[in-house]
Amino acid sequence: MVGHAENLLEMKGIKKSFNQNHVLKGIDLDIKAGEVHVLLGENGAGKSTLIKILTGAYQKDAGEIYWEGRAVHLQTPADAMRLGIATIYQELNVIPQLKVYENIFLGRELKRGGKMSMLDHKTMREEAKRCLEMLGQSPDLADMQLGKLGMGQQQLVEIAKALTLDAKLIIMDEPTSSLSVQEVHQLYKCVEQLKEKGIAILFISHKLEEIKRLGDRITILRDGFKIETLPVKTTDTDDWIELMVGRSLDEKFPKQTFTLGREGFRVENLEVAGASEPVSFRVRYGEIVGISGLVGAGRTELARAIFGADPRRNGKIFIDGKEVKIKSPRDAIDAGIAFITEDRKGEGLLLDQKLDFNITMANMKKFTKKSRLINLNEIREEAKRFIRELKIRPDHIELKARNLSGGNQQKVVIAKWLCTKAKVFIFDEPTRGIDVGAKVEVYRLMNQLVENGAIVIMISSELPEILGMCDRVLVMREGRITADLPIKEATQERIMKAATGG
Repeated sequence: MVGHAENLLEMKGIKKSFNQNHVLKGIDLDIKAGEVHVLLGENGAGKSTLIKILTGAYQKDAGEIYWEGRAVHLQTPADAMRLGIATIYQELNVIPQLKVYENIFLGRELKRGGKMSMLDHKTMREEAKRCLEMLGQSPDLADMQLGKLGMGQQQLVEIAKALTLDAKLIIMDEPTSSLSVQEVHQLYKCVEQLKEKGIAILFISHKLEEIKRLGDRITILRDGFKIETLPVKTTDTDDWIELMVGRSLDEKFPKQTFTLGREGFRVENLEVAGASEPVSFRVRYGEIVGISGLVGAGRTELARAIFGADPRRNGKIFIDGKEVKIKSPRDAIDAGIAFITEDRKGEGLLLDQKLDFNITMANMKKFTKKSRLINLNEIREEAKRFIRELKIRPDHIELKARNLSGGNQQKVVIAKWLCTKAKVFIFDEPTRGIDVGAKVEVYRLMNQLVENGAIVIMISSELPEILGMCDRVLVMREGRITADLPIKEATQERIMKAATGG
């Protein structure tokens, strides 16, 4: 059997199930050489499963895959690599302690022949330099320790790795989620260069503005089905959203306005390591306060210091006018502070534990009897309640957290902190890597928290999100607050000026 020769890749009728869960229900996808083809869908729509089939990590249950017109069978990741399919995942597959060229050839090191086979460092270094130069990077980068590079350059190292494979198709999974503004533009330029060389890009992103900028065609998935493939330039983002979620989203930012109350949370002269001066701010009941700034401005460091995860030199923290002593995350939890970390997989969840444990683990004492035995029935019932209220899917408490989509994992993290009955919720990049529909659900939950009398602080790199959901924005630069703007006075230009010192 053969496919259409004008397509680099064709996937026809791809199906995949896990037990009784039908994830892919007959997906069709075709990609042409030299195009950026965007894959868009809500978390749980089937994007990750489709990619894993294409890269040989999963085997399809049904359907056909054609590569350059010929039917192929991808049994292992090595099969995909031999064809010229390379993948750059959201969590980079690198070893920071190794040099750049060693990372580029990691797992497929070149060797010199003979009985005493030795690594061919010279050839690997020269090939790495060639690929880095193709991406507009200095060849000297090849000998640098990878861990000393920024996230943007580490992404480019992964792309250089793909070039050494003579990749014809590069899959980029949320490649800009952890990058600064400058690094994002660097990646955009790199994508354009790859297109000019005839290399196809399968681009997965929830950022509609970058899809509009980079994409040629867009394939939309929903509930395991392919809904439609459309040209990017001549279609509207609102149409994509409606096709993706199956309904119209009247408001991307469903902000509610509440009456401002008394002060609920205050930080006084808090000194974080590396900051140029102490930080002070307050939050009143009835408002959502955003914290904006460039990557490296000290926003996450401030949140971690408040939560007791990182040390601080000085400073006081007050809840309802009463000072709370926080030297550890346990102290913060006992004081009623919740920290929804930006790294939900590394710090927010225990991926190989079940949902009921993940949801209740921050407040396990609630379910512990005087005999120190844990009441498992109460844990299950509490977990079921939050799964139902937050619409976590799939809704099986026995499921491990790693088997959920990004958006549903984020809901589990939020459920964990709701279970503690916290008073102060610090959200650090709460919608990173989740789809438009899941974002709206997170925003509505923030509104609900404020309505129920909680304090909400949101750290975000997304200025539309800050402007759309906050009542006030604090701007940080070099570890200090450079502006405190009511949202009516805040614009992207004013925020960026305060963030850059311009």
